Amino acid sequence: MYSYLAQGAMVDAHIDVYTHGPARLGGPLADEVAPMWQHTATPYGPVFLALASGLSGLTEGRIPAGLIGMRVIALLGVALMAVALPRLARHSDADPAAALWLGALNPLVLLHLVAGAHNDAMMLGLLGVALVAGRGRWYVLGVALVTLAALVKAPAALGLPAVIVMRGRTGWIRTTLTTVAVASATTAAATALTGTGYGWIAALRTPLSPQNWSPTSVLGRATGTLLHDFGSDLAPLALPAWRAAGLLVTLAVVLFIWLRLRPGPVYALGLSLAVVALLGPAVRPWYALWGLFLIAAAAANASVQRRVAAASGVLALAVLPSGDPADTEQIVLAVCGGVLAVVVLWQAHQAAWAPPVLERTA
Repeated sequence: MYSYLAQGAMVDAHIDVYTHGPARLGGPLADEVAPMWQHTATPYGPVFLALASGLSGLTEGRIPAGLIGMRVIALLGVALMAVALPRLARHSDADPAAALWLGALNPLVLLHLVAGAHNDAMMLGLLGVALVAGRGRWYVLGVALVTLAALVKAPAALGLPAVIVMRGRTGWIRTTLTTVAVASATTAAATALTGTGYGWIAALRTPLSPQNWSPTSVLGRATGTLLHDFGSDLAPLALPAWRAAGLLVTLAVVLFIWLRLRPGPVYALGLSLAVVALLGPAVRPWYALWGLFLIAAAAANASVQRRVAAASGVLALAVLPSGDPADTEQIVLAVCGGVLAVVVLWQAHQAAWAPPVLERTA
């Protein structure tokens, strides 16, 4: 959240956030940003920067108020997710109640979108509402909302093919041209209104940190180390090569999902976003929500729901909302809290199922 607030303040100060990191801003707010991101340009689109900039102006640089405001924005995104989930589930012949608990009460949502206040909440909220609008007579609004979601974070752009498919199987050319025109107009209007420019396109590689543990990055680092040990001049090319291979595999799998498997559009979009999160050049636990949110909304199979719930539980334990692994003290606190929760739930269970006590009569 400190990074988000710093980026909003930079926009207010007319500092190019796609070229400079928060260190360029200086001051107490920039000092709160983690060292890893001090000199990192933002990869976020103009819509999120407009929200951050507006919040920066509203709070007049007061950090506590800014943190509260940023969390409110995240909660609004989660609220939009909760509104969209049952409607998408009914459209996909899935259980709305199951979709709601799996998609909105998922521990990853609570830990990272609520506690961590990541802007993925706003991206997913806009995307969910866009899919609801896009399947009906509000098709143009749906396309515009998908575009706004992509202008928060780029992966949401995969929602555009889903909206086209939801429109129907007739008039593909006209629908596609309309979608491209509306998306382009929305992008141009949002960029002009915010005045941040199109630097976010070149800055999309920003999340690629040395500590990133995506499969392609891990394989790239391992291959580079091996080549370096053998004295090969190709070592510096290992990481870019593996990342390029990952993008090609991602494209192939996404095409296979849409052209061969042909599930429903919401389910296909969820699977596609899950593949992007897994095989992309950057992986973080909350990225799994890109796909899990829509899989929860469209998965009618109970076994799929169980797998999604299990995967969410495992990923929720991977890192803290801050994005860092837990230390010993935090693990001890978590275990104590978990034991206390089990005791409370057990006592509640016993009380709920205890036989009624008959009053003595004289």
